Amino acid sequence: MPDRKISPLYKLIKALVRLFYGKTKVVGAENLPDEPCIVVGNHCQMNGPIAVELDFPGQHWTWCAGEMMHLKEVPAYAFRDFWSQKPKAVRWLFRLASYLIAPLSVCVFNNANCIGVYHDTRILSTFRETVEKLQGGGSVVIFPEHDPPVNNILSAFQDRFVTVARQYYRRSGRAVCFVPMYLAPAFQTMYLSAPVRFDPDAPPKDECRRVSDTLMARITDLAVSLPRHRVVPYRNIPKKDYPYNTPLEVYSNEKTDG
Repeated sequence: MPDRKISPLYKLIKALVRLFYGKTKVVGAENLPDEPCIVVGNHCQMNGPIAVELDFPGQHWTWCAGEMMHLKEVPAYAFRDFWSQKPKAVRWLFRLASYLIAPLSVCVFNNANCIGVYHDTRILSTFRETVEKLQGGGSVVIFPEHDPPVNNILSAFQDRFVTVARQYYRRSGRAVCFVPMYLAPAFQTMYLSAPVRFDPDAPPKDECRRVSDTLMARITDLAVSLPRHRVVPYRNIPKKDYPYNTPLEVYSNEKTDG
């Protein structure tokens, strides 16, 4: 397959983002198996996709909202997902912004290493492309959070993403690993934990729930094991309302015991 032609505008945007965003360290890379895998992490608003695109090791592709790849679909999706909870008095400004960012969005998401995710019949193309990338030796990164929050670290996972592991098994005969990832912008670091191996013999619905719940638990454990810091939540809320990874009373007791 010939190399993709990357837009010069995207290269410029990526260089500017690199300049202002800085480098994200990777801790726990030894947890990545010596085979294609699926990495699952906290969305962290735009921090997750940016950090992964810039600094995740090895060949990889990231699931993204498919609507952000199509000019006509960007405004409605962007306003609903990013800015619909803004105060009514200024929502018109953000609705205008949703149209202004559309050409930029199409450029970025179609030139980055992205796989479009859809919530209609086009989801079949998402799964097909994901399996192809895994078979080609690349890993896939997924941010499956959606409302409501389940704890102070994560919002609930949409567990349908696990279905792709069954399709990959049918095509390749391999049971893929899911690697938990916690992104902490406070430390400019992404942390990787022990992988969860897909079980192709388990009932599909049960296995989706098991894998999803185990990943949420391990990502939460990663977060609470770190020094006290603000968690960047999935929801676009004011920064002053960002939760901490550990309650203040726990942190105080740890300092006293130490």
